[in-house]
Amino acid sequence: MEIVKVSAKSVPKSVAGAISAILRSGEKAEVQAIGAGAANQAVKAIAIARVYLEDEKIDLVCIPAFTEVEINGEERTAIQFTVEKR
Repeated sequence: MEIVKVSAKSVPKSVAGAISAILRSGEKAEVQAIGAGAANQAVKAIAIARVYLEDEKIDLVCIPAFTEVEINGEERTAIQFTVEKR
């Protein structure tokens, strides 16, 4: 499963392109976001990816969960969206 890390400054269309490419290759995408701004950008990107894949008759599902990640030796809680083909 490929990890896509999203920040509050991420461009949703670019993230959506990355998610779409991963799903086209048959893999699952794990989208990680820390903070409200990053989660907002991640959700927008997932919605845009769904539109990108529409013409190819690919639909996706998104499974949200909390996960712990280590940043600079510090444990942080992130929201993890597992995105896969339906």
